[in-house]
Amino acid sequence: MTSPRFVGVDLAWRDSSPGRPANETGLAVLDADGTVLDAGWARGVDEVVRWIDAWATPGSSIAIDAPVLVPNATGMRPSEREVGRAYGRWHVAANASSASLAWLGGRTLGERLETAGMVYDDGVAAVPPGRSSYFECYPYTTLVGMTELGYEIRRPRYKRPDTTLPLVERRAARAVVCDDLIARLAALDGAAPPLRLSSHPVSRLLIDEPSPLVDRAYKHREDLLDALVCAWTAAVRTLTPERLQVLGATTEPDERGRRATLLAPARDSQRLAPPPRPLVAAASAPGRDSGPSSSLQETRPSR
Repeated sequence: MTSPRFVGVDLAWRDSSPGRPANETGLAVLDADGTVLDAGWARGVDEVVRWIDAWATPGSSIAIDAPVLVPNATGMRPSEREVGRAYGRWHVAANASSASLAWLGGRTLGERLETAGMVYDDGVAAVPPGRSSYFECYPYTTLVGMTELGYEIRRPRYKRPDTTLPLVERRAARAVVCDDLIARLAALDGAAPPLRLSSHPVSRLLIDEPSPLVDRAYKHREDLLDALVCAWTAAVRTLTPERLQVLGATTEPDERGRRATLLAPARDSQRLAPPPRPLVAAASAPGRDSGPSSSLQETRPSR
């Protein structure tokens, strides 16, 4: 019997349209010992669904970096506000997501995965045994919430150039931060759960090659890096669920009983108190508020 797998999707929020393909989506899948079974990129929800269908096994967990359940017509979801409350000290925040956005690829992906027989995991209701499930995650909460990575003060600034630096220094400084993050991830072979970046030729290149300075090439690399972080978050969800908290757990469920939540790794100091609900353990085993005002604060980018 094939063991459950852990899938990470760094989704481009805008889907493909006639004459305009979607931006790249980073993809990665791990097995229980942290081996990277596949890693790469796709464009558009159709390609992403086909890839997930090819790699997900019964009981697999799929972590998606994009809003997947957006019941609010306008404004901000409670889960997004709670990101700032829990992680604002680490300069982690979130953009507002609502049905008024012109791009909601995550919602489309969730609908397609449910059509394929998978279920939405909100961390509150139990996932039926043997069913593959998907949930919303946010890589920054993983990076600052998992103590193994050592981000004690703030999240790594690896996505956007540091505008406090002279223009000629920004891209090189960004690459240094990204390479440091990759080195930290590469040291997770013995973590619980593990992540073995060197186990696949594509993810191995993150270690072997320095981060590029050119924006397009850098974004290509960053998408894959975030997908690997998402896949590791999916492993945390199944193998060590006590290390996560449910953001948005007290929101009203929709007509199908689903809550628009975000599952986020958390240190004790990051947990919202009192915790509104415990995280329901995964069935099978083997956001984002503005936060404190700071020029170093960064939100999940609209992709």
